Amino acid sequence: MSRNLILALAAVAALAAGGYFVFGPDEAPESANNDTTSSAATETVAEPAAETVAPENEDLPAILEMAIGDANAPVTIIEYASFTCPHCRNFHENVFGDIKTNFVDTGKVRFVVRDVYFDRLGLWASILARCGGPERYFGIADLIYRKQGEWTQGEDSATITANLLQLGRLAGMNDAEMNTCLQDENKAKALVAAYQENTARDGINSTPSFLINGKNYSNMRYEEFADIINALVDG
Repeated sequence: MSRNLILALAAVAALAAGGYFVFGPDEAPESANNDTTSSAATETVAEPAAETVAPENEDLPAILEMAIGDANAPVTIIEYASFTCPHCRNFHENVFGDIKTNFVDTGKVRFVVRDVYFDRLGLWASILARCGGPERYFGIADLIYRKQGEWTQGEDSATITANLLQLGRLAGMNDAEMNTCLQDENKAKALVAAYQENTARDGINSTPSFLINGKNYSNMRYEEFADIINALVDG
């Protein structure tokens, strides 16, 4: 790992320790109140629908919503997820692909992802996934979820970050652009601020959680998603 990337890691770690991170820097992913329902999905390439959300703190940059699907689709699903949540990984491996194929790609659903940060690892993974821009976000996110059991392993923060950087290289990013993303302290603060504001407003206390046309749902099987979506489209 280059010296600059190690410095970038230190900057993000300092951000967490400095109070911009809600949970303690050593809190493990398992401490989250994760939904225990098992689910599934994979391939994630589609035209992104860009939209920015401004944090309440005007000194912070706006955050780009990561979304795919027709912005005018009759159904909008907002997923709240953490890259360190095993149930979120299960959803993306076993359910999301079917939702994308049957509803996003057919213009019935716009799918939005909002990050939840239970730990520093989730924040770093989110920064990395967003580093490729909206066009590459879902593909990189898919890779991070599929390799979750590997990149989260390590004795220290530097090892885990090195694992994430390797995933970024596999996704076609270079050290220079990843270094730039990891050193953007204002963007990291804005991501955490957006997470705090979004989850408080929408009453999110577990992952994955979903807002479907504004109504809260916990994790569920694909068949249940399909029933809800079809009822909204037909209604």
